[in-house]
Amino acid sequence: MREIHVDTIREKIAALCIDATHNLPADVEAALRRAEASEPAPLAKQILVELVENIEVARREMVPLCQDTGTTVVFVEIGQDVRVVGGSLEEAINAGVGTGYTEGFLRASIVASPLFKRENTKNNTPAVIHYDIVPGERFHLKVLPKGGGCENMTRYANFLPRAGKDAIIEFVLRTVEESGGNPCPPLIIGVGIGGTAEYAMTLAKKGVMRGVGSHSDDPDVAALEDELLTKVNALGIGPQAVGGLNTALAVNILTFPTHIASLPVGVNIQCHSARLKEADL
Repeated sequence: MREIHVDTIREKIAALCIDATHNLPADVEAALRRAEASEPAPLAKQILVELVENIEVARREMVPLCQDTGTTVVFVEIGQDVRVVGGSLEEAINAGVGTGYTEGFLRASIVASPLFKRENTKNNTPAVIHYDIVPGERFHLKVLPKGGGCENMTRYANFLPRAGKDAIIEFVLRTVEESGGNPCPPLIIGVGIGGTAEYAMTLAKKGVMRGVGSHSDDPDVAALEDELLTKVNALGIGPQAVGGLNTALAVNILTFPTHIASLPVGVNIQCHSARLKEADL
């Protein structure tokens, strides 16, 4: 039985929060550079040039990539043979987020009561935490600072199975078109298909983290990803909705078995500042 102390988790979460909000993942940066090189529309190309420059400035000057440093979403893969010692895992994660956001001088965006008083918690806690139990001694953390503008464009639909692929394509395209410039394109689009309502939405959230340029292992799903990306970019929304060829950098689909009477579909949209950092402990 492997033991991990909560202090180690807290310190790593704090560091990941700061790293994620300042340093864009290499796959996203490379995709934005490819988009800039391929974009023929002058205004759209200039925006992409500025987005790439913003990445470089954030990394060099250690300033946040975006003023909206997001809801802190944390994914934890914890092995069955791991024991967390010294306190509560959830409390350690939230303490790490609080430390990272205060010591990193990051904007606190979380309000304690979502409907009435809406008072800021001052340190971006609590985080939204997802746990996956896996075999062995693995302990893996992913920190996803999720901006409000793109998260507001999340959509869910529950189709009957006979609706098929065409209904999903139409739903994704309508979601992107109605979103316009609100989620700050170019986008990464996560699509979750199957499971139940809440699980399809979790799959969609995981989809935005899968990596630009990756594909589903299922060839039919991979072909649908390519088809959707082509059709999304054909909408002509473009970077920051000024028009152009690069509305999205990727469409990533995750699937799960579902009920014979259901076809649940979740769509989660990530902005061009697709911040994500991860670590093994």
